Amino acid sequence: MFIAYAVVAGLLALASLGSAFMTFTKNPQVVGNMTKVGVSEGALPWLATAKAAGALGLVAGLFVPALGQAAAAGLVLYFAGAVISHLRVKDFELAPAAVLTLVSAAALVLRIASA
Repeated sequence: MFIAYAVVAGLLALASLGSAFMTFTKNPQVVGNMTKVGVSEGALPWLATAKAAGALGLVAGLFVPALGQAAAAGLVLYFAGAVISHLRVKDFELAPAAVLTLVSAAALVLRIASA
């Protein structure tokens, strides 16, 4: 189970870091999508920081199981919130957020199972 967690956590960390970078640098597509669901531009650095912290926590979770569990749980909540935000404004371009929610949940289950 640990190897499965390491693979899933590594891929999720890369995706989260990439998303955080694009949010930090205010990529027009990312900013447009977030604006569409009602996120203010002032919230972007906070959201990017949350994604980056989750990614770092997943990697640290390779060595400290509780930290990996907390990071995975935080990312589940973050991406589930993104799905809810998309649904709230009837924006059905939510596949990336939905997939990342499921992958985050998988990372959480795997980290708990391998602890």
